[in-house]
Amino acid sequence: MNHLKKEKLSDADFRKMGIDSWGIWEKEVSEFDWAYTNEEHCYIIEGRAFVTAEEETLDIQQGDYVVFPAGLKCRWKVTKPLKKYYKFSFQR
Repeated sequence: MNHLKKEKLSDADFRKMGIDSWGIWEKEVSEFDWAYTNEEHCYIIEGRAFVTAEEETLDIQQGDYVVFPAGLKCRWKVTKPLKKYYKFSFQR
């Protein structure tokens, strides 16, 4: 099983990683299925969502740094409009 990873970053780590230069994605309150072909790193700017993969549910909200592994299939339930920085890690 590919596990979801969530953590809080220090301000120094946020700056060092250049997160504020990543793309921004926004989503209204909704539910949808998603499959990741590449690993995604994201930082939640605002909002809240529950992401369920197999028997694991992750509650993500403002200030969370999340890694979604390549090959992950999940269901998103956005409960407050979501805005996040994101970057894909392309694997060869």
